[in-house]
Amino acid sequence: MYVKAEEVLPADLLAEIQEYVQGVELYIPKRPEARLGWGERNGARQQIRSRNREIAERYQRGESIASLMERYHLSYDSIRKIVSSGRKE
Repeated sequence: MYVKAEEVLPADLLAEIQEYVQGVELYIPKRPEARLGWGERNGARQQIRSRNREIAERYQRGESIASLMERYHLSYDSIRKIVSSGRKE
């Protein structure tokens, strides 16, 4: 989003910034504590966690890796990683 600095910054702060840069677009990042991790905004992270729990549970109940690969469209290595991390939890 583009915002004119003179519309949102106090004049003294704008003058201070102009000591360093003038006439260029300046990106100001969010504070680290305000940043969201991957998938937190749209729920993707939670969906993957839920899917992985389901895969681990199905495997523990005896479903084969080949069947899980086909059901979830994941590689052998991905399924193995999920079921071995499911054992640790």
